[in-house]
Amino acid sequence: MKKDKLSVLGMAAVLGIATVVGCSQKSETESPQAAGTMERAGAAIDNAAKKTAEKTVEVATNVAAKTTEAAKEAAAATKDVARQVVEKTGEVMEKAGAAVEKTGSNMQK
Repeated sequence: MKKDKLSVLGMAAVLGIATVVGCSQKSETESPQAAGTMERAGAAIDNAAKKTAEKTVEVATNVAAKTTEAAKEAAAATKDVARQVVEKTGEVMEKAGAAVEKTGSNMQK
């Protein structure tokens, strides 16, 4: 769920940045000072987009690693429980066999 939210957030950020950059083309009437301010703003937006993309990849990688780790732990726990069930089933079968043998012995008498 977090991965989906981060993906949507990242895509929204990239779309917003693309919109701002695409709509902020210089007109011929801009002053040199305004152009410098817009260039700095564009550079800041580019930097923010890069950091957002890097963080999104980092978070996605961490989520994948944690999911893999949790799956391995769940598999190990399931395997352990299955082993315990097999052992208990064997013990019950031994007791049932002994009871049947005793019953057969009592019937022989």
